[in-house]
Order: sequence, then structure tokens, then C-alpha cells
Amino acid sequence: MSLAADLKTIYHLALHPVRGNTHAERLESFYGGQAASYDAFRRRLLQGREALYAGIDVPSGAVWIEMGGGTGNNLEYLGTRIGQLSRAYIVDLAPSLLAQARSRIAEHGWTNVVAVEADATQFIPDEGQADVVTFSYALTMIPDWFAALEQAARVLRPGGQIAVVDFYVARKHVAEQRRRHGWWTRSFWPAWFALDNVFLSADHLPFLLAHFEPVQVGESVAKVPYVPWGRVPYYTFIGRKR
Repeated sequence: MSLAADLKTIYHLALHPVRGNTHAERLESFYGGQAASYDAFRRRLLQGREALYAGIDVPSGAVWIEMGGGTGNNLEYLGTRIGQLSRAYIVDLAPSLLAQARSRIAEHGWTNVVAVEADATQFIPDEGQADVVTFSYALTMIPDWFAALEQAARVLRPGGQIAVVDFYVARKHVAEQRRRHGWWTRSFWPAWFALDNVFLSADHLPFLLAHFEPVQVGESVAKVPYVPWGRVPYYTFIGRKR
């Protein structure tokens, strides 16, 4: 990726005003000018995705929903396993990102993948239920993220899998086995990301742990491009519907 493309993306991340009266309008305002360079820049920022998708069991004939799936880049982490799916849905509210997703679908010849402009808090697949629901750096951009997780629980079959990777901060007082974050981390990163309407939460992991049977949970930090000291926390979660 060229420096010019990086600078364009950084401009939209840090300086371009986000406008719109609805969540969908604000998303398109934010992503419209950077959709073409979206994936290349975020491969360096959005860590944990490849390992998360490698850890998901892909049943033969499964229905997969990628909530807030954007350009569809994450499905590439499935490799040849994508052929095991009967249908995969890339669900997003940003037309510019979905246009990139449709180009990717055509390029790969994914006849079992469809891009859908829809709200993650309301989307129901044509099949009525799904075997896998994923959120990759999407919950922090969904205002009613808890409603999106509740909708995922509704559409999942019993025993179905949910997988989430996203930025977060820990609660001030955490369970013994969970990672602790200092005051600076808990204060700075939410303020930094909120400038782009990305809202880091201390409640994602506790909510997931309370509503799904955990299979795999991880907590780590990612480097922030062009910010030498920047180490932002992220988590991974794979669980099953009880």
C-alpha cells in the first residue's frame, strides 16, 4: 500500500468530518472516501482476525452470517473451507463497502456468498437460522451492540457458534482470569476512537461470557500504524448458543 493511500485513509480516520442523521448515513460518510483502501490499511491495525476464523468449526452445509462484514475481506481467512457453506451473508449498512464486497465475491467466484445492505440488530437470513455468526471489529461501530448480539442469539441454531474480535477496554475491577488495564488505557483509547464514532466498551466480554458458552477467549494488544507508542487492546471470543 502506498504512502499516499495511507495518508488518504488517515485523513478520513482522523480529520474528515462524519455527517449524517442516521447510523447508516454516518457510516457511509465515514467509509465512502476510504472504501477502496480500507482493507490494506486495516490489515495492519485489525489484529486477531485470521486466528479467530481459523478457530471456528465450519459445519458442512452451514449458514454463516458476517455481521458488519464490510468488504468481505474476512471470508478470505476461511480459504477453501468457504466451499463447505451452503450460504454466507455479508451484512452491512455502508453501500461503498458492500460494493467492494460484491467485487470480491465476483473475483473469487463465490457463488454461495451474498452481500446484503441491512441492520445487524434486525437481520434474519432467508433460511431463518444460522450456524455461525461473526462480528469482526463491528460491535464497536454498532450503537446498540447489545441488540446486535441478542439478534445473533435469536438467529443462531442451538449449539451454533458466535465469534467476535474487536477493540475493548477492561472494567476497572475484572475477574481474576481476565486481563487488567491501567487508567491510561481505560481512559485514552475510548476517547481516541470515539472521534471516529468507534466506541470501545468494557462490557462486550462480560456480555458474551454471560450469554454464550465460551469455547475460546483471548486478550491481546495491537500496534497502531504511524503511532509508535500505540498499543490498543483487543479481544477474541468464540462461543456457542446454549
